[in-house]
Amino acid sequence: MHRLCHLAATVLIALSGAATAEPDSPSHWVASWQASPQPVWGADFLFPTLIPPALQDQTFRQTARISLGGPRLRVRLSNAHGQQPLRVGAASVASAVGSSPLALQFDGQPGVLIAPGQERLSDPLALPTRALQSIQVSLYLPAATPLHSFHWDGRQTSWLGPGDQSRATTLHGAEPTTARLVLTGIDVEAPASARSVVVIGDSITDGATASLDQDQRWTDHLAARLAPRGVAVANAGISGGRLLRDGMGEAALTRFPRDVLDQPGVASVIVLLGINDISWPGTAFARDEARPTLGQLQAGYRTLARQAHGRGLRILGATLPPFAGALPGTPLEDYYAADKDALRRQLNDWLRSDSPFDAVIDLDAALRDPADPSRMAPAFDSGDHLHPGDAGNRAMAEAVALEALLGNQGSEPFPAGKGI
Repeated sequence: MHRLCHLAATVLIALSGAATAEPDSPSHWVASWQASPQPVWGADFLFPTLIPPALQDQTFRQTARISLGGPRLRVRLSNAHGQQPLRVGAASVASAVGSSPLALQFDGQPGVLIAPGQERLSDPLALPTRALQSIQVSLYLPAATPLHSFHWDGRQTSWLGPGDQSRATTLHGAEPTTARLVLTGIDVEAPASARSVVVIGDSITDGATASLDQDQRWTDHLAARLAPRGVAVANAGISGGRLLRDGMGEAALTRFPRDVLDQPGVASVIVLLGINDISWPGTAFARDEARPTLGQLQAGYRTLARQAHGRGLRILGATLPPFAGALPGTPLEDYYAADKDALRRQLNDWLRSDSPFDAVIDLDAALRDPADPSRMAPAFDSGDHLHPGDAGNRAMAEAVALEALLGNQGSEPFPAGKGI
């Protein structure tokens, strides 16, 4: 009896202490993973879409390696370029490949209807995660759904299976693709000091030619460097993306507010854009299009810097890597020309000397061949002379000075009012 009384008293003291304990430290939402949406192109385009024209009564499962973890997460679904409402019948998240998925909800419901041009956040899900953890997100689309919005180059195998398998541990009867659908972001709940870096770019940032399913993009390597500092990395790269004009996605000037400024917890931005602006004109992509001038490219950069600074964000630019001999033996082997390279060098010289950015990452210097600076060093070249391979991606991430990227934010609490 005495022991029971003592136990009861201990429980009461513990409950009393819990009731009067200091509240949990402040937290906020931070963008931990991203796949920027782009419009699906027609069948006559140079590249296949890698997705069917429509889905109906099918489950799409994709793997995403988040950069920071936390006690809760939420997912961002997008119908950015859709032409009709998008119905998601069910959605789930698994903490690892092959683990049991947990159901997601949207305003307390198992599914959600997303209007054309809109996005929706799921309700927070109590699923503890750690930095650099791979999770799986499954989405069930019950009704006939024409696909008008996607992310073409996921550099990750995703799976499309019949019926509602959103809660299944293993997806049966599934077909693979490397494109992504509907899922455009994963946010995690993180301490108030945590923040996110968003990298906006083209195929070099999107990870073209990085090893499939191996998280070898330069942003993946940067995330590994920043995770111990409580900083996430969100990849806003789109293959074929351009600064000034639409390409295989909207121009950066158009998508910058959605893909960068409006991301929760963002404090710093890296811009690596311009090579497609310089090199697309005259190729199969844009035969009759005029090449931009140096002044037009500079004005585009200034616009991004002004918008970032208007939100109190730190913004870094990156020089354009060398690309002599790019894309040999392809319909785009005229992508490189000496006069195009001259414009690239002019732009890089300006970035180094008089850019509007808070700092500049010299990726040209990090990747070029000392014996021929117009070419990428063989050790870093994927083989197409435009995109770095895995070693090149790592060299890009190592070229980033973290102090320049974070400024004085590395030891300061996250500024009040940032994030959602």
